[in-house]
Amino acid sequence: MTEIRLRDVSRWYGNVVAVNGVTMTIGPGVTGLLGPNGAGKSTLIHMMGGFLSPSSGTVELDDEPIWQNPRVYTRLGLVPERESAYDFLTGRQFILAMAKLHRLAEPGRAADRAIAQVEMEQAADRAIGTYSKGMKQRIKMASALVHDPAVLLLDEPFNGMDPRQRLQLMDLIRRMAAEGRTILFSSHILEEVERLAGHIEVIVAGRHAASGDFREIRRLMTDRPHRFRVRSGDDRALAAAIIADGSATAVELTPDGLAVQAADFGRFTWLLPRLARDAGVRLWEVVPADESLESVFSYLVAR
Repeated sequence: MTEIRLRDVSRWYGNVVAVNGVTMTIGPGVTGLLGPNGAGKSTLIHMMGGFLSPSSGTVELDDEPIWQNPRVYTRLGLVPERESAYDFLTGRQFILAMAKLHRLAEPGRAADRAIAQVEMEQAADRAIGTYSKGMKQRIKMASALVHDPAVLLLDEPFNGMDPRQRLQLMDLIRRMAAEGRTILFSSHILEEVERLAGHIEVIVAGRHAASGDFREIRRLMTDRPHRFRVRSGDDRALAAAIIADGSATAVELTPDGLAVQAADFGRFTWLLPRLARDAGVRLWEVVPADESLESVFSYLVAR
């Protein structure tokens, strides 16, 4: 199992601290790296990719230090946020050059495979300078895949992509995760992270703010009431039963059902079916209304 481990990692530039005492482990599957602009996400990815040294702490790939260790690059692939290709080269020439830099036994075949993975065959013989932003993102992705790495570090990989390109890349990332690869990607679009990542790491002001499944994190936020949308066979009767029980802090009757606010997630979800049964009301739908990544992220950033 391939893992990247950061232990008490900090990075500073003069008097400016970009990353401060971060400890985390990135394992197989898709991990989303979240944080406001300037939080330190790119700095972290560059340290994981071996392009920056930590000012203190350690960054390791399977117990090997990443900084100044060329051996790890056989297992690492990086898609940086900034443009990283020569515009005068064709896409195929660029990927072939990357395959040769990795000293692959069959560089041409490896280049063709990587280009096909990102569905860039039709544009492969055009100069990169003629590509759209989304196409440049895909050819950068091909350069990271050409040596078939076990670990992928993707810094804002969906920037500039149209909806079709975004869906294609999401499908590719899901397939690679299903193969057991370790994939970390940063994004400022919460929907992308919510759809892709089974695990999130949140960075706020250079510090590690949270780690885990965002739904689990939401349920641990005990100082913030939970909201539910409830539909039933008799919303008025159910609302009366909830109010009489005192298990909710607020109940509102809306055209879409009941909007319920409860302080204790576990107790309310256990109690609601029993209240409905005792009131003779059939439950049709119970949906957490604020268990989104946006809700968690807004809470953590505002703390």
